[in-house]
Amino acid sequence: MTTTAFRRGDRRISPVFLGIVAVTAVTGWAVWTGFAEQPGVAVFLFVTGAWVVSLCLHEYAHARTALHSGDLSVGEKGYLTLNPLRYTHALLSIVLPVIFVIMGGIGLPGGAVFIERGRIRGRWRHSLISAAGPLTNVLFAVACTAPFWLDALDGTPGAFRYALAFLALLQVTAALLNFLPVPGLDGYGIIEPWLSYGVRRQVEPLAPFGLLLVFAVLWIPSVNGVFFDVIDTVLRGLGVAPYETYRGQDLYRFWQ
Repeated sequence: MTTTAFRRGDRRISPVFLGIVAVTAVTGWAVWTGFAEQPGVAVFLFVTGAWVVSLCLHEYAHARTALHSGDLSVGEKGYLTLNPLRYTHALLSIVLPVIFVIMGGIGLPGGAVFIERGRIRGRWRHSLISAAGPLTNVLFAVACTAPFWLDALDGTPGAFRYALAFLALLQVTAALLNFLPVPGLDGYGIIEPWLSYGVRRQVEPLAPFGLLLVFAVLWIPSVNGVFFDVIDTVLRGLGVAPYETYRGQDLYRFWQ
């Protein structure tokens, strides 16, 4: 008997996602070659496109891990197609993270896909499902910074180098924020299966407000300064200088 999870259409890559990848590739080429008269516009489209691609892969990683852990319903829900419009919280998963990048240059984590946890057995599997998303951001950050720590950027156009540095900053911030053990974020999802039932019941009402709490705390100047000091330290360790990320952000926000 064929289940909905194994229909071919449930796993076919969405044309929407392929379109986003195409825009990212074309604008990346425009930044690299200097084809665009206004590099800031090309950098904006390239970084935004790559950021949305990483958000789609983040959610896909949650869904794919859940599929192999026993939740076959993720196929029927369209999570395996990489279509951002099929996510349970498209506003939280895609729209708000893009807005926060535009406003403040922070890779804000999005809302996770809906996983039917009752279908999954074993605490380690539950933790791995939650960890799969931010681990995708970690891998994306490694890929973005590899040319820096491999000293492979000789002759690279400055605009492309700075755009890549800013994209790396977004991935590092997203990974760090996602791993925070705050209700509603993936970091809490990793430790939640190991908490007592009583603690989980007490914390559960806070989950819808966890992301808002993180955002509010980051608006505190002293906290914001410490946070970005940590980000700069991580990026330095990966070969990316602070001025490169700042220059990339300046190009990205071309309207200023």
